[in-house]
Amino acid sequence: MSGSVVIIGGGPAGLMAAEAVLQAGLPAALYEAAPSVGRKILIAGKGGLNLTHSEAWPDFVARYREAAPRVSDWLQEFDALALRRWAAELGIETVVGSSGRVFPADFKAAPLLRGWVRRLRQSGLALHTGHRFTGWDADGHLRIETPSSGTLQLQPAATILALGGASWSRLGADGRWVEMLRTAAIDVAPLVPSNCGFECDWSAHFAARHPGAPVKPVAAALSAAGERVQGEFVITAEGIEGSLVYALSAPLRRSIEQSGTATLWLDLLPGRSLTATRTALQQDRRGRSWSEFLRRQLRLTDVRAGLLRELAPPSAWQDPVQLAELIHALPLPLLRPRPLDEAISCGGGVRLAELDASGMLLRRPGVWCAGEMVDWEAPTGGYLLNACLAAGLAAGRAAAAWVRRD
Repeated sequence: MSGSVVIIGGGPAGLMAAEAVLQAGLPAALYEAAPSVGRKILIAGKGGLNLTHSEAWPDFVARYREAAPRVSDWLQEFDALALRRWAAELGIETVVGSSGRVFPADFKAAPLLRGWVRRLRQSGLALHTGHRFTGWDADGHLRIETPSSGTLQLQPAATILALGGASWSRLGADGRWVEMLRTAAIDVAPLVPSNCGFECDWSAHFAARHPGAPVKPVAAALSAAGERVQGEFVITAEGIEGSLVYALSAPLRRSIEQSGTATLWLDLLPGRSLTATRTALQQDRRGRSWSEFLRRQLRLTDVRAGLLRELAPPSAWQDPVQLAELIHALPLPLLRPRPLDEAISCGGGVRLAELDASGMLLRRPGVWCAGEMVDWEAPTGGYLLNACLAAGLAAGRAAAAWVRRD
C-alpha cells in the first residue's frame, strides 16, 4: 500500500481525516467495524444535530478546560465558521438557535451524512464496513478482521486511528482498542463517562413521584458561592440528567473521583434576589401549608418545591431566613456518575503526552490518533463535534504531509 493512508474508524473524526487525505491527493481507505459509518452522528441528529456553537472564540476555546491549548490548535484550522462553510459546501444550510447553538436548517443529520459519504466516495475513498481493527502483528502490520475473508494484514504509509470512546457501545464505539494500545506500550487514561447523568439518594416518595420531570428555571454551581450556570435538567428515578448537568459533569465526576463526593448547588429561583425571597417568606402564612405558601408567595411549585422538601433539613421549615438561603443555594449530594455506556461522550483515552503536536504517536511513528479516543473532553452544545471534526482534519493533513515528506 505504498503512498496510501489507512483510517480506522468511521465517526466524524475518521471521516474528516479521510477527507483531508483525499484533498491532499493521496489514496485513502477507511475501515469501520460497524455495518455503516457515522452512526453516532445520526443518533445526535434526533436532537437536531448540534454542529457547533456561535459564541466568541475565547469563550468557545475555554470550554475544553485543561485541554484547551491542544484543542485550540485543531480549531484554528476548523473553527465554527469553517464548519458552517463546510456544511454549506455539502448543500446544508445552517441556523443559529436562541441559545447560540448551530444546527442544520432542517434539523436533520441524515442529509448531511449522506452527502458527505457520497462526496468521499466520489473523491476516491475506499470504504470498508464490517471490518474490525485488532491491533498490530509482530512485524508492525495492521490486522483487520473482515466479515468473510479472514484477517487482512496491511502496511500503509500512514495510519490514522479514530476509534471513538466507549459510550453508546451499540453504535460501535466499545473501547476495545484500549487494551490493544496499552499492549503496544501506549499510555491510555481510563475511559470515564462525560456529559452524563448522576445518581442521587432520593427518598422512595420523591423517586416515585417525579421521574421525567424537568427542573426549570434553575441555576446550578459547583460550590455555594460559585458561578452559577442557568438552564434545566431532568429528574430520573436514579438521580438527575440533562443539559445543565452535562455542562458541569467533568468537574463533578472529578470531585467524586478525588474525594468520593460531589455536591451540586441549586438556585431554584434564579430570577429572584435572596432579599426578595427572604422578605416573601417572612410574611404571615395565615394557616396555609408550606406548599400553598410557596406557590402563592414565590410561584415555587411542582418538582422545584419537591426538591426543596426533599433536601432541606427540618430546621429550615421553622426558619424563613434559612429556608430562603436554601432556595437560592440548595445542596444536592451526588453519589456517582451513571454508567459509561449511558453517557453522551467519554473522558480519558490516549494521553496527550503520548502524541506529538500533530497527533502522531511518539512510540509509533506514522500512526495518528484523533477524535474522542484522545484524552480531552467537551460539554454538549456543538463543542464535542466541532473538535472531533477539527482533530480529524489536523490528523489527516499531518499524515498526508508525512507521506509526502520525501
